[in-house]
Amino acid sequence: MIRTELCEMLGIEHPIIQAGMGPYSTNSLAAAAANAGALGLISTSGLILGATQAQEALTGEETGTPYELLKRLLYRIKEDTKDSKGIFGINCMVSAEFTAQARDIIQAVIDVRNEDAEMRERLKVIVTSAGDPLPWTETIKPSGVKWFHVVPSVRHAKRCERAGVDVIIASGHEGGMHVAWEPVHTMVLLPAVVNAVSTPVVGAGGFCDGATLAAALALGAVGVQMGTRFLATKESDFMQMWKEQILKSGERDTTVARGIVGPGRYLKNEASLELTEITVKKAPGLFLGQPDDLMTVAPEVMKKELEGFAATFAGDEKKALWAGGEVAGRIDDLPTVKELIDKVVTEAEEIIRSLPRKIGGRK
Repeated sequence: MIRTELCEMLGIEHPIIQAGMGPYSTNSLAAAAANAGALGLISTSGLILGATQAQEALTGEETGTPYELLKRLLYRIKEDTKDSKGIFGINCMVSAEFTAQARDIIQAVIDVRNEDAEMRERLKVIVTSAGDPLPWTETIKPSGVKWFHVVPSVRHAKRCERAGVDVIIASGHEGGMHVAWEPVHTMVLLPAVVNAVSTPVVGAGGFCDGATLAAALALGAVGVQMGTRFLATKESDFMQMWKEQILKSGERDTTVARGIVGPGRYLKNEASLELTEITVKKAPGLFLGQPDDLMTVAPEVMKKELEGFAATFAGDEKKALWAGGEVAGRIDDLPTVKELIDKVVTEAEEIIRSLPRKIGGRK
């Protein structure tokens, strides 16, 4: 049994986090991950961006503020995990463009925990991402919820320590969807962050199996967060054609282009390659380490991305944009969430046990 500081902190069985991936709300996926002993995260980006699918996932309801919709969703996840007493949380984008919506999302979590004693025991985590953690300290820290923040660099990790974050998630550039302006990958980023801070660190970007979990632990992490690997599971809320595209992809079948909150990594298809071409022409700063924002980026770029997401929801395989990490090239099956987690942990345990024999030169 692999138990780390992350397990002790949250009361989870395995040091694995299922990423809260947008634009879906990962409702079923979060419940399945929590029931299997990992930390299940609900994505709130669909609620923040007003995605109809995210709202319809709430038992067909299409109306309500993000605050109201999330509260109903949290109680549904609580019900779906009542037998296992699984631990769950949310992921929330806190970029400056979405401050008002993020505040509603975070307040919904705080209010639900305050009004329900069992929620305080099982709704344990807020993961913030795609923005600065410091402005959120006074809102999140007094609530008692565990606060994780996703970072792409040592500089951002040190800012997390100033903010009082409980766990830092160091996300390498090979990850799916939101990636950093500077292409620093996990093998460099993760140990650099671990060495730079005293806060526990979780690795993200490129993790999918027991070997990568064991590698993360060897690099000093207390666990891993997996996104693309969890997307390709039976319980995943994502549509079947998205999952099948992952199975078709090789390790070179992703591309980085301008997204709504910065660079995004997509699975290669006609639509994502067109978005990449438009990015090269209209937003070349992405490839030069020169960030822009929604006020300065060329409207043609945003238009193309929004068209791609609309096509995704409509099931238009040719025009759809599918987010996905480089690790898609290492995924070739669609297991249940429990099968996946059990396999990852078993493989990691076997690898760790075998290391002394390999180091000693004995077969």
